[in-house]
Amino acid sequence: MQGYKHDGTTRTPNSTWVIEIVEDSDWLPANDPCTLELGSGWRLPTVTEWTNVDASGGWTNGNGPWNSSLKMHQAGRLDIYGGFVDYRGSGGYYWSSSQYDIYSGWLLDFDSGGCNVGFYYERPYGFSGRCLRD
Repeated sequence: MQGYKHDGTTRTPNSTWVIEIVEDSDWLPANDPCTLELGSGWRLPTVTEWTNVDASGGWTNGNGPWNSSLKMHQAGRLDIYGGFVDYRGSGGYYWSSSQYDIYSGWLLDFDSGGCNVGFYYERPYGFSGRCLRD
């Protein structure tokens, strides 16, 4: 997983996009974007935390996460091949700090069809992060 910021036009950093990540670990605290951006005590949620949120949310469509106290929106994702934002307004994708296997990470995703905790094969996709404070 890699951290980037996109303002709708420009990706920062605008360096070459990594299209494959092969590693055998969860997102290490030293590299966690929440810790890097917000400081000590902030982190991405684990897959267990996303599973608990999903189970208690009762979200039947993509509006559920926004209407909840979490205010999570359908931000879309940064495509790994072109660096452009797609699915904005129709899909929300939020990484966890947990890996599924050496190629995949766990995430919470939602759209008009509902909400799901699953894994995504290509970790380099620029999904959103929802930071927690311990």
